Amino acid sequence: MSDTRPPQVLPTRKPTQHLERYSEADVPTARGVLKTIVFRDKRNGREHVALVVGEPEGLDGVPVRIHSECLTSEVFGSLKCDCREQLDRALDFVTQNGLGVVLYLRQEGRGIGLGNKIKAYALQSKGLDTYEANRQLGFADDLRSYDVAAEMLRSLGVQSVDLITNNPLKIAGLVEEGVAVRRRIPSRTEHNPHNVDYLKTKRERTGHLIELFAEDDDTEAKAG
Repeated sequence: MSDTRPPQVLPTRKPTQHLERYSEADVPTARGVLKTIVFRDKRNGREHVALVVGEPEGLDGVPVRIHSECLTSEVFGSLKCDCREQLDRALDFVTQNGLGVVLYLRQEGRGIGLGNKIKAYALQSKGLDTYEANRQLGFADDLRSYDVAAEMLRSLGVQSVDLITNNPLKIAGLVEEGVAVRRRIPSRTEHNPHNVDYLKTKRERTGHLIELFAEDDDTEAKAG
């Protein structure tokens, strides 16, 4: 397991207060009972969900996954990304360890929305990669922000997190919002012929820490 400890940087923004803790209940699932807390964004009515295992309030090093909505993968079973696998593995991790939080944010398609995401898929079928497609539609590479995630973690009383991610921007985003990231837990998934180019592009274009092949594990072992 990798242990990447980002430098502790003081937040550059004031803590946000955009959310109301709207509802919560214990929900029985195939993995066990998940405390499910819905936060509603007062700016736009959008609802985000915290799935909580154990009692993270006041603790350091709480395993946390910040997961953006991916309807195409999680509901329809699309093989063009690894989002469903990442969500499943994060839920497995926190439930098996008896402690952790999965934040499910309504930020489809890196923030561009479902309709534009499907437009981007159409462009990708013509040879563009995921970032080129977004740019042709007039969007930046990634429109997601993590102020909502930080506010949710503060509401839950989490002191610091062990972030389950391959994305260094999530680490930087949380630190910028004032949440201490103690270390990174890699989010390992299996690739397939439909998403391998997408995963390679994320690794090459935006520095995602994705291990695709056996040699990647060997490289990490030698580096570590």
